[in-house]
Order: sequence, then C-alpha cells, then structure tokens
Amino acid sequence: MSSKSNKRAPTTATQRLKQDYLRIKKDPVPYICAEPLASNILEWHYVVRGPEKTPYEGGYFHGKLMFPREFPFKPPSIYMITPNGRFKCNTRLCLSITDFHPDTWNPAWSVSTILTGLLSFMVEKGPTLGSIETSDFTKRQLASQSWTFNLKDKVFCDLFPDVVDEIRQKQKLREDLNPRSHALPLPDVVPDGETYNAQNGFPVFNGHPPLPDGAGHPPGLQQANRNQGLLGGALANLFVIVGFAAFAYTVKYVLRSIAQE
Repeated sequence: MSSKSNKRAPTTATQRLKQDYLRIKKDPVPYICAEPLASNILEWHYVVRGPEKTPYEGGYFHGKLMFPREFPFKPPSIYMITPNGRFKCNTRLCLSITDFHPDTWNPAWSVSTILTGLLSFMVEKGPTLGSIETSDFTKRQLASQSWTFNLKDKVFCDLFPDVVDEIRQKQKLREDLNPRSHALPLPDVVPDGETYNAQNGFPVFNGHPPLPDGAGHPPGLQQANRNQGLLGGALANLFVIVGFAAFAYTVKYVLRSIAQE
C-alpha cells in the first residue's frame, strides 16, 4: 500500500479498514471474499459465490465497496459489477447498510457486517432502488455466464487469483464432461416443464439433458423404437391382406348370385 494512498485516506478510516481487513482474513464471511485496492484502501472489491440451493448457485459475482473519507462514521456505497439478475450493474445500491440510509448506519458495523447484509439481501426478493426483477432461470443463466465475464475483468483477475484458478478448473472440468458446452449458446426461452441445470449451463428436460443434434438415443430407447416400428408395419400389412380377402370374397359372392339367377 503506497504512502500516497495513506495521505488521501484519513488516519481513522485507514486504521479502521486495516483492522477490518485483518478481521475478515481471520474470520471470512461465508460465500464472500474481499480485497482493497493496493493504491486506495477506500475502494474494496468483493466476490460473492452463489450459495447452494439458490438461483445464484455456481456463479461468481464481483462488486465493489466505496468507503467515504469519514468512515466508519459514514456508510459506504455498494456496487455490483457482474450481471446477476438481482441488482443493476455499476449502480449504487439502496440498502440499509449503504450511503442511501446514513440515518440507519451504525459505526460499529464492519466490512464483514456490510458484506453479510449484502448477501442476505441478494438472496431475498424484496425490491429496492438498484434492484431488478428476473426469473430464477435468468439468474441461473447469468450465474453460468459469470465465469467468462469475470475472467475478462483485469481488476478481478489481479485481486482474486485464487478465484480465477478455481473458475478455470471448473471450466476445464465442464469442457471435459461436455466438449460442446463452450460452443453451444445458452437458450433465451425455457419451455414449460423445463428446468435449468446450473452446473453445465444447459437446459434439462424432465430431469434429462437433451441430446445434441445428430446424436443417437440410448440403446434401450433405440430398440424400443425399432420394435414399435416393426409392430406397426406388421399390423398395417395384416390390415391390407384382410381387406383384399374381404373384397375378393364379396366379388365372388356377387358373381355366384348372378349366375344362379
């Protein structure tokens, strides 16, 4: 941390943020990691890992905290950078722990408290200034796309190298399991009865992923279809034979009746 940045940030804010940094390293916030800029301790960046059993599961959501020079006596502003389906990107969020509500701010609240409050509000559905309404499918879709989005962000990559490695390992695993996953676009519309698989970013129909174009069906299904086709053809032939026999019998009966007359 440069001496220049320390001159810009008041001693009280600097000392308090250093204490909060040590505290968050010793006792991390669940699902969240955070780092201040080396050039400016008043700007922190965070990453939220989408909690399990939520539409954000599997996603990595990057954002930033901007602390005022009067911190901790005044609250910070909070921004989300990664598209997430819950908050607008690069927009100040109106939460009780932000500068939108200085009257409810408590100077005893730490960076950990702020990030815990952010996560709590993220997984809820209450509206506020800076929030948006999207379907759970959209949130899962954005969670899947967050990997690539974040890797293009230099600040993200510089501040969170461990998270970058984690994402790249997951990308490799995804491609190993499904080599076509990086080439297939995500769908925009989910038909009725379709659920979304956030693990690999593809839709799941009634619990089973759709087969790629040109791919064969499972052997059991192939055999069942083949048997069904053979049975249908045999029945059709039988009906034709029976029809001809009935027609021939009718013609024979009519000719015999005419001869007798």
